[in-house]
Amino acid sequence: MVYTMSRYNQHEEYLRKVLMGSLSSENPSKETYLKHYKNSNSYFNQYKIELLERYKDKSFTDFKGVHTIDNDYGQALEIVNSKKINFNLKDNEVERDLINDLKLVSGIGNKKEIALKDKGYDNLYKLQNHPKYSKKVGSLIDTINNQDFPDYFRLMKKSKEHNTMMCAGKVDVENLRFMDIETLGLKNVPIILIGIAYIENNKLISKQYLQRNGQEESSIIEAYISNLDDDSVHVTYNGARFDIPFVKNRADYFGIKYDKHLHYDLLYFARKLYRERLENCRLQTVESYICGFERFNDVPGQFIPEYYKTYVDSQNIGPLVPIIRHNRLDIISLVDIFMRIYNDINF
Repeated sequence: MVYTMSRYNQHEEYLRKVLMGSLSSENPSKETYLKHYKNSNSYFNQYKIELLERYKDKSFTDFKGVHTIDNDYGQALEIVNSKKINFNLKDNEVERDLINDLKLVSGIGNKKEIALKDKGYDNLYKLQNHPKYSKKVGSLIDTINNQDFPDYFRLMKKSKEHNTMMCAGKVDVENLRFMDIETLGLKNVPIILIGIAYIENNKLISKQYLQRNGQEESSIIEAYISNLDDDSVHVTYNGARFDIPFVKNRADYFGIKYDKHLHYDLLYFARKLYRERLENCRLQTVESYICGFERFNDVPGQFIPEYYKTYVDSQNIGPLVPIIRHNRLDIISLVDIFMRIYNDINF
């Protein structure tokens, strides 16, 4: 797959516009990034000092879309941005593929399917006439014909040949919730920032919930959950192993109810599609490969706890800026990556 410089520029310009004028807008030059960005302690320590100087007279209220929220668990900071987006998942012929897949029926494997098709049972409709399988087939056909996304998703998840991305065209796009968290470590430590993005009226709306003093974690969890309902579908990158269990663990700690939702973890699909072509399947690597976008001065995860501690100790928002920008780029990029993976799998 080859992406032109024009596509690279378009994506870079899109992200630049999305971030413009927000708390996550600070974006150093490409030359600075290429010269220094090697996960260097000295570089990111110096960068933190520069941020402290640059933002020493700034406060949260200096940026648009930033305000304090209240809920049953206290207060937190909410950062809201929106941008027009052309998000469209083309429909495919997933119904035909499922109707022709006899292995969806319990007890039918590859060899049995071949034998049945040799006898004229070419699809599930014809299998309805089989004395052994007729009762099992009826409910499967109803599930496929009803075109209810949750039922499609669960059916795909059980399939050996198909995957859940094949039915993503059936989802109401306004139910998708693109999500990412920032934490103070890998396990049993506080969440400091939760980002969630969704599409509404052809706009991509991002909301980020920040705890400002180490005492607002329960509030940001509750605020994030307020954006979910029974129809929500999570989209994450490695969220099945990290983000979702992490939030669940912290929600349980505070006694907050956190329901399970249908979930697209894009890391799984990225590995399936691109692992033979890429040195790794980290988010930024895949982002660069399929979106043609490179991040500049993106603070690595290992520096986030230190940056956050510096903010708490100094009450200078500077070290928070790259954390917020990093998180917002993550959730915005998930939207683009989701569309591209869907197209690469289906068309």
